[in-house]
Amino acid sequence: MPPANGGAAAGPSSGSGRDGPPAATAAVKRNRPRYHAFTQQQLPACKPILSPNMVIPILVFVGLLFIPIGLACYAASNKVFEVVYRYDTKCVPKNMLHNKVGYIQNASINKTCTINLKIPNAMKRPIFVYYQLDRFYQNHRRYATSFNIAQLSDPKEEANADIKDCKPEAYAGKGIPVVPCGLVAWSLFNDTYSLARRPRRAGGIGGVEALRVIKSGISWRSERERLFGKHVYPKNFQNGSLVGGGRLDPRKPLSEQEELMVWMRTAAMPRFRKLYGRVEADLDAGETVAVEVRNSYNTYSFDGGKAVVLSTAGPLGGRKAFLGRAYLVTGMACLVLALLLTLVCLFFPMTEEHLRLR
Repeated sequence: MPPANGGAAAGPSSGSGRDGPPAATAAVKRNRPRYHAFTQQQLPACKPILSPNMVIPILVFVGLLFIPIGLACYAASNKVFEVVYRYDTKCVPKNMLHNKVGYIQNASINKTCTINLKIPNAMKRPIFVYYQLDRFYQNHRRYATSFNIAQLSDPKEEANADIKDCKPEAYAGKGIPVVPCGLVAWSLFNDTYSLARRPRRAGGIGGVEALRVIKSGISWRSERERLFGKHVYPKNFQNGSLVGGGRLDPRKPLSEQEELMVWMRTAAMPRFRKLYGRVEADLDAGETVAVEVRNSYNTYSFDGGKAVVLSTAGPLGGRKAFLGRAYLVTGMACLVLALLLTLVCLFFPMTEEHLRLR
């Protein structure tokens, strides 16, 4: 007679109660990841308890390391000489100062003016020529995204690329795409500079020597070789009813239009400088450089400013003291903190309870 509880029958019932259905158990085992100390968070770890004996030497080391680096960066920045001249108001005729927008939009008015730059220090070649704009927000989201990168690099994408982000400068008449499209290219800076050095003899006015401004090689090589296509040519550019900034040569591919490349590298701040060209000549201290400016770019509509900059370059680039000051401030802060911690440890020494934590 079989037992009342059913020996053979009780096995599956009790097993099912402990481990669940056999199919579910097999699924759990099959999906279980392979054991590894990394996935199980069992790797050895170190949790150091910082003590004054460790922190103070580290702060002193960082301070003594950063201060010389800051001094070197500051000295390198001071060796860079630059001359800045703002001309947006100086180049406007006196009878048009009350209507600057009307002056810049009137094509019949001569926009050429000459400014003289006094060179305070000797400047060694190469001398870089920049244009500086104020209150121009190239970092605005709608402006910074108004271009199509596929259209710039591939001629097959001129008509096929989705250029809806380029509106309102996306299509010309009859739905023909604009190349390059977008607000960034449309607002291309178009002021021009011509440089000449004046003689230093007393009373001398004539006999100026022209300085050639080289505009090749001012862009990045990655832009010329990859971002801007060698077989993409400007088409329908600045042909609309509302003309923005400069025009492009339709006979030259975008890979050779370096002024466009420099301009389309949008700036992060409302005041920025962009490279216009370079001069391969030395300038002596006290010399005067005459800059003939063709003032065509409209910054008057938004109360912006324009300036021309002549600058040399150092090991760290242009004249920027921020990096040196940052190193100096950080180094001095570390030394001050190390001194304060030393004084705290002298007047308030660690107790036995604190030492046991180590």
